[in-house]
Amino acid sequence: MTRLLFWIALAILVIAAIRSKLRKMGGPGQGGQPAPRQPQRPAPPATEKMLQCAHCGVHFPASENVPANGRDYCCAAHAPQ
Repeated sequence: MTRLLFWIALAILVIAAIRSKLRKMGGPGQGGQPAPRQPQRPAPPATEKMLQCAHCGVHFPASENVPANGRDYCCAAHAPQ
C-alpha cells in the first residue's frame, strides 16, 4: 500500500512540474503564443560638443555659441563689443 501511495505522489509531482514548464513557455494553456515584445527604448540624443566661454570660463553647448574676435562666448553680454 505504501508503494502505491509513493508512485501516485511521484506521478502528481511529475505532472505538476511539466505543467509548470509549459505555462512558463507559453504552452497549450496559454494558446501557444509567445510573450509580447517590449517596445524598444528610443535612442539617446546625440551628444553635442561643449565649448568654454573666454570671459567667465563656463562650459556651454556649441549650439549656444556667440563667436566674437575668433573666440567663443556663452552670451552676447560676455562678447567684447
